Amino acid sequence: MQPATVRLWDPLVRVCHWSFAGVFIANYFINEEGEDWHQWLGYYAVGCLLVRVVWGFVGPRSARWSDFWPTPARLAAHCKALLHNQPYHRLGHSPLGALVMVLMLVCIAGLGLTGFLAEEVDALWGADWPMDLHSLLANSLLALAGVHLLAAVVESLRLRENLPLSMMTGRRRHRDDP
Repeated sequence: MQPATVRLWDPLVRVCHWSFAGVFIANYFINEEGEDWHQWLGYYAVGCLLVRVVWGFVGPRSARWSDFWPTPARLAAHCKALLHNQPYHRLGHSPLGALVMVLMLVCIAGLGLTGFLAEEVDALWGADWPMDLHSLLANSLLALAGVHLLAAVVESLRLRENLPLSMMTGRRRHRDDP
């Protein structure tokens, strides 16, 4: 018998998630800096970011910032559970997962800003710092994405649940939140 599932990730959250992933892969590994596709995909990612930020205030519970914002108390409880090898089940983002997500969103915002400054602001023509910062943010986002993927695999094994599948289907086994 299959365990009961609940709707967790709404379609907008999933579209934003997979859009961020696709744009990052395309712009980091395929498109060259400054090419038209690189810029347009960057603008698309910033648009998704703005939609996701607004959705964090008006969307369903699992999309709302108030549901998963990584407060010090939430982070401490999650870290304590991990250190003591105790279960910490949350239907939505775990506090550490939320922290990584917020940092990734900050990197995306920074990438959009530095890309715009480097390509569109004439006063900065010839300045190296916007592209240097853009590269640093892109590499930081790559590292955070690696942490995100590793955590999804580790937590899937630890919780005996396919977490990446829930970001595709929008459904997850029901668990009581702490």
